[in-house]
Amino acid sequence: MASPFKKLAQPASGQVIGVEKNGDLRVPDDPILLFIEGDGIGIDITPAALKVWNAAVQKAYGGKRKVTWLEVYCGEKAYAKYGEWLPQDTIDAFKHYRVGIKGPLTTPVGGGIRSLNVALRQTLDLYACVRPVRYFQGTPSPMKRPELMNVTIFRENTEDLYAGIEWKQGTPECKKVIEFLASLTTKKIREDSGIGIKPISVTGTQRIARAALRHAVARKRKVVTFIHKGNIMKFTEGAFRDWGYELARGEFRDQVVTEREWGVLEQRRKSPNQTVEELANSLRNDGWEPFSADEVKTALALEKTHGGDQLKTKIKVNDRIADSTFQQLLLRPDEYDVLCTPNLNGDYLSDACAAQVGGLGIAPGANIGDGIACFEATHGTAPKYAGLDRVNPGSLILSGCMMFEYLGWAEVADLIYGALEKTIQQKRVTYDFERLMEGATKLKCSEFAAAIVENL
Repeated sequence: MASPFKKLAQPASGQVIGVEKNGDLRVPDDPILLFIEGDGIGIDITPAALKVWNAAVQKAYGGKRKVTWLEVYCGEKAYAKYGEWLPQDTIDAFKHYRVGIKGPLTTPVGGGIRSLNVALRQTLDLYACVRPVRYFQGTPSPMKRPELMNVTIFRENTEDLYAGIEWKQGTPECKKVIEFLASLTTKKIREDSGIGIKPISVTGTQRIARAALRHAVARKRKVVTFIHKGNIMKFTEGAFRDWGYELARGEFRDQVVTEREWGVLEQRRKSPNQTVEELANSLRNDGWEPFSADEVKTALALEKTHGGDQLKTKIKVNDRIADSTFQQLLLRPDEYDVLCTPNLNGDYLSDACAAQVGGLGIAPGANIGDGIACFEATHGTAPKYAGLDRVNPGSLILSGCMMFEYLGWAEVADLIYGALEKTIQQKRVTYDFERLMEGATKLKCSEFAAAIVENL
């Protein structure tokens, strides 16, 4: 059969991952997984990570399962091979093989692609950027109690200000947009402005909310928080909050309780004989925003399925204002669990959380759509360190753990988590950690990976 690819050779061994009718992956014992080496330090961290992943698969399954790796191309290596930054072969390979992982990618100077990372996400409709942030014992951190941070951020990946819908100041197109907006609003836009559009849709909001809630149900997490700036941007981020709650109550009613429903049901548990009015007044005296009688009655209608001891088994769904969340994640990180955010807020928050537990060098990430996923190092290409065998491969290694969990191979991920933490506790680390740790041994990138393998 003719190859569907222009220059990409299909592997002689391994099987293609399938998808069931319900959307679940059908993963063989010998899946073909894609990898993009990445630019800059990709030449250092990707080979190091591959050694760790292969060793962990072997350790977990003793040869009963194995991975066939297929390299695909994006960035500088793709340009050298194809004359394109993001060749169609790579897009087609992800659609065919479904799951892969990539190192950091450069942003081309000039040309039509603003960001290869964004181009991959948008082309493959990888709408969920998933960033788990947890602390590994022994990692140097600026926080007094970094172990309190354990969150997973679900960031909507295709909309908001990162949709890339912009008009440059001074262009005829920008002038037309300003004139059009002037016909719709009394708010004046300065004529020397550049214009960007912030689309947030029901579709985009509810599929990222669905992903976050499914994760919370599957992992037995306790709280899902919608992060927004809806107090100011009422019809975009305020709508994000409202549509998120709508999805939670509509599709996950048996598993969730909203924060305000929880307040009513908890007050009923403590004071079962209060009238609706007395219950509402008690909540207000405890600092809650006022409850209407109808809101109290609607919450009490859940008492049979969600009240009493059952309340402890439900996932609490709440929302928080974005700027408040930044400071609360510093002061009270243990109050947060799963965060669901629009695109821009999620970008800031995920990096800020990562800084509290050791930085981007040890922060994993994934971009996931329906039946297609691309896991990734979350840091940049750091070209001045390329080829020096110096940098921390932790972000990419841990992104591989996310990939194996996505495949249902949790045993591989657990082995790597344990070995990575043990290596850090032994103070055998790369330069970024070594300079912050007393009595540490500085390892090269490849040596750090070898130490993890040794600790498997």
